[in-house]
Amino acid sequence: MLWGFPTTAQEPAMNPNRPLELASSLALSLCLMLALVSCQSVGGTSVAAVDGSAPPTAQPEPAGAAEASRSEEPVPPMAKKVPHTLEAHGDVRVDPYFWLKHRDDPEVIAHLESENAYTDAMMAHTEELQEELFEEIVERIPQVDESVPYFLNGYWYYRRFEEGDEYPIYARKQGSLDAPEQILLDVPQLAEGHEFFSVRGLDVSSDNRLLAFSVDTVGRRKYTLRFKDLETGEMIADQVPDMTGNMAWAGDSKTIFYTVQDPETLRWYRTRRHELGTDPAADPVVYDEADEQFSTFVFRTKSRQFVVIGSNQTVTSEYLYLPAGDPTAAPRVFLPRERGHEYSIEHAGDRFYIRTNDGAKNFRLMSTPVSDTSRESWEEVIPHRDDVYLGSFEVFRDYLVVSERRDGLSRLRVIPWAEGAAGGGHAIEFDEPAYAAYLSDNPEFDSKTVRFAYSSMTTPWSVYDYDMATRERTLLKRDRVGGGFDPARYETARLYAPARDGKRVPVSILYRKGFQPDGKSPLLLYGYGSYGATIDPTFSSARLSLIDRGFAFAVAHVRGGQIYGRDWYEEGRQLAKKNTFTDFIDAAEYLVAEGYTDPKRLYAQGGSAGGLLMGAVVNMRPDLWHGVVARVPFVDVITTMLDPDIPLTTGEYDEWGNPNEKLFYEYILSYSPYDNVEAKDYPNMLVTTGLHDSQVQYWEPAKWVAKLRATRTDDSLLLLKTNMEAGHGGSTGRFKSHKETAFIYAFLLDLAGLA
Repeated sequence: MLWGFPTTAQEPAMNPNRPLELASSLALSLCLMLALVSCQSVGGTSVAAVDGSAPPTAQPEPAGAAEASRSEEPVPPMAKKVPHTLEAHGDVRVDPYFWLKHRDDPEVIAHLESENAYTDAMMAHTEELQEELFEEIVERIPQVDESVPYFLNGYWYYRRFEEGDEYPIYARKQGSLDAPEQILLDVPQLAEGHEFFSVRGLDVSSDNRLLAFSVDTVGRRKYTLRFKDLETGEMIADQVPDMTGNMAWAGDSKTIFYTVQDPETLRWYRTRRHELGTDPAADPVVYDEADEQFSTFVFRTKSRQFVVIGSNQTVTSEYLYLPAGDPTAAPRVFLPRERGHEYSIEHAGDRFYIRTNDGAKNFRLMSTPVSDTSRESWEEVIPHRDDVYLGSFEVFRDYLVVSERRDGLSRLRVIPWAEGAAGGGHAIEFDEPAYAAYLSDNPEFDSKTVRFAYSSMTTPWSVYDYDMATRERTLLKRDRVGGGFDPARYETARLYAPARDGKRVPVSILYRKGFQPDGKSPLLLYGYGSYGATIDPTFSSARLSLIDRGFAFAVAHVRGGQIYGRDWYEEGRQLAKKNTFTDFIDAAEYLVAEGYTDPKRLYAQGGSAGGLLMGAVVNMRPDLWHGVVARVPFVDVITTMLDPDIPLTTGEYDEWGNPNEKLFYEYILSYSPYDNVEAKDYPNMLVTTGLHDSQVQYWEPAKWVAKLRATRTDDSLLLLKTNMEAGHGGSTGRFKSHKETAFIYAFLLDLAGLA
C-alpha cells in the first residue's frame, strides 16, 4: 500500500476503528498512528503569541460567568419516551430512547436536527470566536505542501497540496526527482461536488502501469474499488462496490485481492480475487472468515513475493499466504490459530519473520525458513524482555530495526545482522522528556538507511533518514507551522500521577513558558485507554490556539493502553476495565493537587472508546470537571455488546467481555455510561457524533444526551452536535475538518471565561 504512514498529526483523537482493523506489526503501527491523525493538521499560532510576548495570565472568570452571560436561552429539545424492554440473565431494563436507533425514521432525523439547532443557538455568541479560531488554525497549515518522496520499484512517490486544496494530489517521478511529474490521482478534482470524500488504499501494480484505489463518499466506510491506467491517464471501467478499501495486487499486475464487509455488521469477513476485465459479481472467494469474532484483511509482503491474508480478533491471530506470482494458488496456513496467540509475519530473503507473544507477553521476534513455517522450525531472533515491549520491525539486507517501548517511551533500535540480533545493536537517541518515534516508509530491502518520523508536544512532525552504518541522522522535513510559531515559547514534561492501587500513571503535559502551577490555569486532560492503543505525546498545531490563550494540555496514559507494555493493557480491559476510569480520575486529582489547575478550571476530552471514558468519569466524579467533550462516544455499552447485528460487536468480546455471560453482563452494566446516568449535577458537556458512523452508531450519544437531559438535576450546558454528512472521523478535508476543532475550542474557551 502506498502512502500508508502520515507525516503530520493533529489533536489526539479517537481510535479510528473500535477494534484495530489490522494485525500485522506494520499495520498495527499504522493503526496507532491513525489514532493520532484522523485528519491532517499542521501549522500556526494565535494572535496572542505572534509578538513573542509572555503567555497571558490565565485567570479565567469564575465558573458560571460564561453561562450567566447567555440570556433568553432557547429551550433544549426533550426526546419523547417510548418504553422498550430489554432483558438478559433475568435482569430487566427499560430503555425509553431505544427508538432513536431507527435511522430512516423522519422523527429521528427531526430530533437530531432540533438538537443541532439548539446547539447552534446556544453557541451563537461564540460565532466570531469560532471563525477567529478556524482562521488561525488554518493560517498555521501550509497552503502548498509536499510529503517526503520515497523510492519504490523505479519511481519516487509523494503527495502534495496546492493552494487552498482540501485534498492531496498523489504523484510520482521515474528514476530521479528531477524527472517530469506524473500525476497518479488528483483527489481535489475527484472530490468536487461531494460533502464527504475519502480515498483509501492507493496501490500501484508491479509493472507500474495500473493504480488501484477506493473511494467512500458517505462516511460509512463502504468503499468502491476503482482502477486507473497510468499510461493513458484514463479510468478503467472495472468498479467493485461495497468493499473495505483494503486491497493488494498480485504479481501479474492484472489480479487484485480485496476484502469485503458483512452487509449488516460491517465485519471484514471475506477476501475475494478480481481479474481486470471480468464481472466483479463473479469474483471468486479466496477466504471466508466464518468466526464472527474475527475480521480478515489482505496485504503484500515488503519483499513483494507473497500475498498474505490475515485474520484476527483481540487476542488471537492467524495468517495464510500464497505466492504473489501465482494468484490462483490455494492459500496456505502459516500457523493455525490458537486462542490467545497473537502473531504477525513479514518476509525477507529466504525466511519469514514472526512477531509473537508465544511465551512472551511483551512479544519476541522469531524467524523460520519459507519452506517450513511450523512452530518447530522457528528460531529466536530477539528474546522476550519483561521491561521492553516489542512493536513493529523492518528487515533490511544488513540490518534489523525494531520499534520498542521502555519506561513508557518509544525508541528505535538498529541491529546489524553481522553482530547477531541478540547482540543488542544500538538505540537511536532522543533528548526530549516525552516524544514519539515511529518507523516510516521503508520499502527498499537493500538499503543502509532507515526512515522514521518523530514528534513531541513542542516539535512538529519530522521525517528523518538514518544511516545505520555511520549513525548519521538527516532531517528531510519538519512540518512548517505558520503564524509565527516558535517552539521556544512552549514547554513539555512527563509527570507521574499515583493511582489508588499504587501504580504510577504517566501524564504528558504542554504549556506556555512562564506557566505557574498556582491552580489558576484551565487545563484540558485527554484520555483514551482501550485496545492497547497508546496515545503518544505528539505535536498539534491546532492545539496552540488553546495553549496561547492560557490553557495547559495533558494526556493521561491510562491503563487499557500499552505505554508500559502488555500488562498495562491487560489491567485495563474486560473485568479490569474500571482501572481505565480510576486512572484518569486519579491523574486529574493529581494535577489539581499539584496546582496545575482546579476543578473549576479542569476540562476533559476523549473520543470513541475515549468517549466511553468520558461517560464513565462524569458518572463517577461529576464534581471534578467544569466541562467535558465527548466525541463519537461509545456510551451504550451493554446494549450494543448484547446486539451481534451491530457493527464490530462480536469481534470485541475479548476487549470488553461477552455480556451473554452473566459475570461480564453485570460488570459492563456497572459502568456503562448510559445505564448509570443518575439524578445529580453533571458538568457542562459537548457531545458529538456522525449520522453515518460505522464504529459508534449515532444513536448511542443521542440516547445518552436525551437521558441526561431528562435525569440530571443541574442547569449546566449540555449540547449534542451531529454531523449529518459524515461518519466516525467527522468531516474530510485538511481545512474543513477544523471547523469542528474550532467549535470545540470555542466551547472550552467560553466556559473558561477566555473567549
